[in-house]
Amino acid sequence: MQKDILGISNPNYLHGCHPLDLREYFGDSPFKAPSQSIDPRLRIFKRILSNIYKSDLPSKDHFAKYMRHKYRRNCRPNTLRQAATSLNQFLSFFREAGKQHIEQMTREDIEAFVESQQDRGLKPRSVRTRLCAVYAFMHFLIDNKVLGYELLERRIKLKLPEQLPKAIDPEDIKQLLSVIGNVRDRAMILLLLRTGMRIGELLNTKVHDVDLNSQRILIYEAEKTGLGRVVYYSDDAQTALLSWLKARNTFKEMLFYGQGRQSLGYEAARSIFNKYLQKAELGDSGYTLHCLRHTFATDLLNAGMRLECLQVLLGHTSLEVTRIYARLTDKTREQEYFTAMDRILKGEADADNQCDY
Repeated sequence: MQKDILGISNPNYLHGCHPLDLREYFGDSPFKAPSQSIDPRLRIFKRILSNIYKSDLPSKDHFAKYMRHKYRRNCRPNTLRQAATSLNQFLSFFREAGKQHIEQMTREDIEAFVESQQDRGLKPRSVRTRLCAVYAFMHFLIDNKVLGYELLERRIKLKLPEQLPKAIDPEDIKQLLSVIGNVRDRAMILLLLRTGMRIGELLNTKVHDVDLNSQRILIYEAEKTGLGRVVYYSDDAQTALLSWLKARNTFKEMLFYGQGRQSLGYEAARSIFNKYLQKAELGDSGYTLHCLRHTFATDLLNAGMRLECLQVLLGHTSLEVTRIYARLTDKTREQEYFTAMDRILKGEADADNQCDY
């Protein structure tokens, strides 16, 4: 797209393509000076420690020491939250079993905890997440000579169902896009569909992370893996994005923002998506925001993209994770099945297999 078109459509393109270049026109940065607020990861860590020390959990000193260990390892905020939640559940269960010292832990305690989580109706993946957190805590305690290694000798393993990712049907995509009139919402949903970004990654995107000329977005730190990558977007997403850039408040640093907020929250984005599903009469389809990422992956594989290339675009650390989409989108296998079935129905297969006597 030519720069003169961008200059008209995008108010942030007044000088170069970086929003901070608007300083020439305002005499200073259009953004507020960065606040000196505490780092989100540190804030979450301090809250976790405070909750631990206020609790009556058994062996809470070991629990707090372990969380400090995870914080020092630079674990992400969600990782800290998940570990704290899982261990709080486990130690609460341990206390209710009448035990006050972690040294009293047995394999039967872990088995009983797993059963209690299953009885609560947690999904198998959630139960496994809790179990993995308990085992990671045990590893830490073993390394610190608190527990003996025998607890890890016959580890409990949960068999998980192998679910295929749910992509949105092409006709449903057309129906969904046809009812989105709001320029911000259309840009957000089309970017998710055409880049394969996780919703958290898009909501954390700043205006200067977008390269309009190359139609790409820089993700400096992936939400799940912490790895940076570059994603690209299509012409229809570019059109929607330019419309949003023309309408948005140029003083906002984040690409998408909400009422009175610097960024749009996940729950708000989910509500927006669900609103359009209802409007498109797809409310009972079971589609979620993450299905847009699945649709992106299946569409590209169906169009012939190599798995290794798709792996990089999706930000997967393992090719095996990306390979799940191949099971869903193997067009060669599909074509061979219908070709063979057509021959069977026509009786050609029996004729070919007859022996000459």
